[in-house]
Amino acid sequence: MLTADQIAALAIELADAADSRTVMPRITSRYPDATIDDSYAIQGVWRDQQIASGRRLVGRKIGLTSKAMQQATGISEPDYGVMFDDTVWANGSVIPYDDFSNVRIEVELAFVLKEALTGPHCTLFDVLRATEYVTPALEVLNSHIELEGRTIVDTISDNAAYGGMVLGGIPMRPDQIDLRWVSALLYRNETIEETGVAAGVLNHPAAGVAWLANKLHQHGARLEAGEIILAGSFTRPMWVKRGDSVLCDYGPMGTITCRFV
Repeated sequence: MLTADQIAALAIELADAADSRTVMPRITSRYPDATIDDSYAIQGVWRDQQIASGRRLVGRKIGLTSKAMQQATGISEPDYGVMFDDTVWANGSVIPYDDFSNVRIEVELAFVLKEALTGPHCTLFDVLRATEYVTPALEVLNSHIELEGRTIVDTISDNAAYGGMVLGGIPMRPDQIDLRWVSALLYRNETIEETGVAAGVLNHPAAGVAWLANKLHQHGARLEAGEIILAGSFTRPMWVKRGDSVLCDYGPMGTITCRFV
């Protein structure tokens, strides 16, 4: 277990890396005995510092919920992070590449809640009842910790590698479409790179939201009405370079586009 001073120092180091668009050495290379509880404590201190500086929390992201993502990262359990208002981009946005240390894109569904969700016994059906609508989303991954050799402790500490999200497509109520069968075709510069089906997220993307509500209960928190919840990627991450254009076709749920400059 890390001390409170070590946790606070690492949270400041992560914030400095974000400000300077750099990456820092792995936490686990310096503190090999750091635990998952330590990593959520680091993330929590960093989150509170960001809120104190004036940023507004608008939702949460869930990561590593699909086999595709777990195999891509070598990490075998989900994680979560927070999302602030200044990280949300509209469909068709031109996104500054220099805002990030490294850029990868994931294909997801975003749940917008009309009611709060509380664990410890939150179910998929509770999530569907509490959801106002579901909409396509792209998550922009961004790491402030060196990627080589990282573990889930490093990833969670770094706000689950969240950088931003692009919302688009056609919002739908959960009863308008079978969310398990939402599929997506992900293109970079007019070339298809990844495909996936939303059932890859724990057999149903709403199951990821239920997992998060139950996990937050362990940390004394809940999902609030109005929050946006990124339910987890159902494709592998796609690397993006400066100048790349990205398009994701969700079929009946529409498309999302963005470009990095």
